[in-house]
Amino acid sequence: MRNFKYLQPENLKESVGALSEKSIPYSGGTDILGLLKNNIISPTELVNLKNIDDLDKIEQISNGIKIGALTKLADIAENDLVRNKFTALAQAAEQVGTPQLRNVGTLGGNIAQRPRCWYYRGDFDCLKKGGDICYAEIGQNKYHAIIGGGPCHIVHPSDTAVALLALNAKLTTLSPKGEKKIPLKDFFILPEIDQTVENILSPDEIITHIEIPFPSSNSKSGYIKSMERGAWDFAVASVAAVIDHNNGKINSGKITFGGVAPIPWHEEELDNSLKGVSLSSESLIQLSKYALKKADPLEHNEYKINLTRGLLVELLSNLVG
Repeated sequence: MRNFKYLQPENLKESVGALSEKSIPYSGGTDILGLLKNNIISPTELVNLKNIDDLDKIEQISNGIKIGALTKLADIAENDLVRNKFTALAQAAEQVGTPQLRNVGTLGGNIAQRPRCWYYRGDFDCLKKGGDICYAEIGQNKYHAIIGGGPCHIVHPSDTAVALLALNAKLTTLSPKGEKKIPLKDFFILPEIDQTVENILSPDEIITHIEIPFPSSNSKSGYIKSMERGAWDFAVASVAAVIDHNNGKINSGKITFGGVAPIPWHEEELDNSLKGVSLSSESLIQLSKYALKKADPLEHNEYKINLTRGLLVELLSNLVG
């Protein structure tokens, strides 16, 4: 590991002023420490954000909820307002890692974490690290992307980002240029645009807050994931959904996917297919066949298509049951 300076700014202005292309912001550290130890990143400065006030709070606002980027995942999972009104987020936060990780990991860090691809994390000069090849295309690709991949086939590892996308969240970011509001759907970047990064944050920019509008009074939301180890693991596939239904039919909804693409994945065509769907098991199974219709799996991960569709049926059955 390369030596670096450890900076501890006292406020937001000092924090963004300390950031540059040679520095890395740090809070919970559950991802950053691994990247440092594995020599994936070699910053000259580590900027500690933990001393910044008011970025670790959950508060109700006029049209929804505002969550500081430094809020611990455990606090989100246990918050009554989140559990009652934004259930998908509470369930996603509750399924991140272990209790110990949730007690230190932050929402902002979970959204902005780097991919877990074993080629990227290992001793391979892959595309994401400036090389000429994505080893997943010809190697072991059981956990890699089945849609949206190419030239790099990573999957985005965040649970909370999938739920936040379904809930129409917006991020607030701050840089020396000022504050920005970014819909979460515009935050992530596909590898075909830039395979070296996963989001649009500039090196001197940090996430400060996440805002989520209140869902309609008739809607329910949820999150479900499948893991290799059954617990304390990243999603092989996951689904989040917000569904409005009555009189035995779905009125509207939004469905998002994790573990299948380089970004949290959303298909508007699938959402459009929800209107008027019967709540019967047969109808939900038929609906699931519209999900991931454009999937282009690699040699070892075609199973993710049926796995994800099965999770979708299970989640919708739970929400409308």
